[in-house]
Amino acid sequence: MTTPNLLTQLQHADMLLIDGLHAWQFELVDEASGEQVQLRVECMDGRERRVWSFSAAAIAAASQGAAGDSWQLAAGEASHELIILSGVTASNDDDDEAANDDAVVD
Repeated sequence: MTTPNLLTQLQHADMLLIDGLHAWQFELVDEASGEQVQLRVECMDGRERRVWSFSAAAIAAASQGAAGDSWQLAAGEASHELIILSGVTASNDDDDEAANDDAVVD
């Protein structure tokens, strides 16, 4: 059994909730780029644009909440709740429908 890791979950996330706000725009900055910021999250709160930046150390120190997709992440003295959301995908194949139609018995 592997220990959950926020960085791994972020790499597979489609959207985030940060402090209850939907943040579909976020990016992980590659360590090789030399940038200090590892995670940058942006969203709109009404008419106000909100931006959060988290260092690699903050991501590594994040603690997992009671729900498996919830994390507590610190930025300076403030603490933020981050929830990882993954999109739902569906098959668009007509073969699946044809197989179901063939299974119908009168």
